[in-house]
Amino acid sequence: MGDFTYTTVPGKIKPLLDKIRQVGVPSKANGQWLKSLGFTSSNDLTLISVLKAVSLIDASSIPTPVWSAYRGAHHKRTLGEAIRKGYAELFAVYPDAWQRSSSELEHVFSTSSTAGKQVIAKTVGTFKTLCESAEFAPIDEQSEPLVQTGPMHVPAAAGGPIPARITNTASIGPSVHIEIKINISPEASTDQIDQIFKSMAKHLYGERKSE
Repeated sequence: MGDFTYTTVPGKIKPLLDKIRQVGVPSKANGQWLKSLGFTSSNDLTLISVLKAVSLIDASSIPTPVWSAYRGAHHKRTLGEAIRKGYAELFAVYPDAWQRSSSELEHVFSTSSTAGKQVIAKTVGTFKTLCESAEFAPIDEQSEPLVQTGPMHVPAAAGGPIPARITNTASIGPSVHIEIKINISPEASTDQIDQIFKSMAKHLYGERKSE
């Protein structure tokens, strides 16, 4: 997850989200726009990065289709999906991340960042405050996050079996998630490993005709 998004004024996240649903769509959601809504503190500028993190605005601060959808009747579910995508690596660790304790979230954030305790605490506060304004689908109904790298805080066991993970995460519409895990002995030869993966390819993709 690298550098984390956080705001120093998490208490203003909900009021800002409410404003997005009440006022017109700006050409750009920047500092000037914030001031026009009454968010005049210099610290309020950190709210812009939060909007980017959940794709309400793009890298140029221009409102996205997510912004338009958030202004609709299902705004809480829209925000929930946006949070899952914006924090995809966190949800790869905890699919129910919005229900997890601050200490659990701090552990995930801190083990994949060099940030100090204060920044980690603000990151957790930002995430939890966003979740308070969102609604999430039941875990068994959720589609795969667009980005998934697997659990960030679980190191590979030295000298242990080698896990192979194949995940299909790119899809349009309802997604299909297939996960295959293979335990390969550390004593296995290169030829044996090659044969295992050739056999996998055969069963997954079928026989390929030679050209």
